[in-house]
Amino acid sequence: MNWVKVLSQESLAPGAREVVKVGKQAILIINHSGEIFAVDNKCPHLKLSLKKGKVTDDGAIVCRWHRSAFDLRSGEVKEWCTFPPVVGSMMGKMSDQKSLPVFPTRIEDGNILVGLEE
Repeated sequence: MNWVKVLSQESLAPGAREVVKVGKQAILIINHSGEIFAVDNKCPHLKLSLKKGKVTDDGAIVCRWHRSAFDLRSGEVKEWCTFPPVVGSMMGKMSDQKSLPVFPTRIEDGNILVGLEE
């Protein structure tokens, strides 16, 4: 695991979120209920930003565009965008359910670090 310093812990207040770039990867860092989460900033449905999505009390992020919801810990789909049957068939592969990539985090010397596979 390659640990990358992305933010200072004090710069991410409770309830805050910040998008950071690590190489070509845009990672959304979320401070929710005393835990720091790191997820891909792009919803797997149509690759739209999750930064302004709702974070639920049970630890999910909901895409503001199509209401797909993903668990912040595992990235598993909790709810997927539903289309009317005609639209769904036209969307093809974009309507396939895909998990949200998540990244491990840790705090070290007052900094938030994100773990990336080498």
